[in-house]
Amino acid sequence: MNIQQLEYILAVDQFKSFSKAADYCHVTQATLSAMVKKLEEQLDIVIFDRKANPIATTENGREILAQALQVVAHANALLDSSKSINRKIEGKLKLGVIPTIASSLMSIILKPLMEKYPALIFEIHEQTTSQLMKSLLDGKLDLGILSTPIATSDLETELLYKEELVLYGHFGKGAIKKAELNEQRLFLLQDGHCLRDQIIQLCELKKNKFLPGNLRFESNTFDTLLNLVDDFQGMTFLPKLYSAQLSEARQKRLIPLVEGRIEREISLCYYRPYARWNVIKRLNADIQELVKLHLS
Repeated sequence: MNIQQLEYILAVDQFKSFSKAADYCHVTQATLSAMVKKLEEQLDIVIFDRKANPIATTENGREILAQALQVVAHANALLDSSKSINRKIEGKLKLGVIPTIASSLMSIILKPLMEKYPALIFEIHEQTTSQLMKSLLDGKLDLGILSTPIATSDLETELLYKEELVLYGHFGKGAIKKAELNEQRLFLLQDGHCLRDQIIQLCELKKNKFLPGNLRFESNTFDTLLNLVDDFQGMTFLPKLYSAQLSEARQKRLIPLVEGRIEREISLCYYRPYARWNVIKRLNADIQELVKLHLS
């Protein structure tokens, strides 16, 4: 027995016709008749006198219909209630973002989200990937935005978007091959940043021996990397969203890769999603739409 069967018998009782009831319920007459017959067999009660013209509801059938009407009404009320709950986005959201994403993403999504959900208080924390994952597991954060994949199965992730990593710097020959990167002064973020490890892996980089011999400098921000690159005529990798914010002069120093683009995955990350599932679902869709405008 299911709600659909109860809706079918209510329609037959209303229209006194299996064909009209089927049209009303947007199913074939054969389907509706079979489902009603199955319900009668389950209840061991004949609900309709099919020999009558028009079809008549039996005395026992009227009692079943009275209860069916209540059940369907309660089911519809439950659906309406769930829709209302899902529309309600309020309270406090503790959101963690890794720095290499926060520096460009927050300026795109934060103001529109705050305007769309005025009853939702955004509490933003910039944390490294390892700190963010621990905070999620400890319940100190509701949601995280980081680069995936991550080295744990305890947390769940939902892909938001894929972001190209673009090469910035000084190179006199236009496009560059990945193999040539090992012959350049390449400045990267310091150890501990997942973006550093991703770039080294994706570009098969070796230990950089082309930096000045008396310089050991690994930055924590893209701004510092850019200044180092310009001062020492080197190169670095930047996320696409960040590079879109560069000045026109610096935009001209973006260098295409011969083998095509390399990219990273940006995902929502959470633990025990059922606690804030309606928020997660809505923000996932909203962030994807906002970012799409800047990556297209």
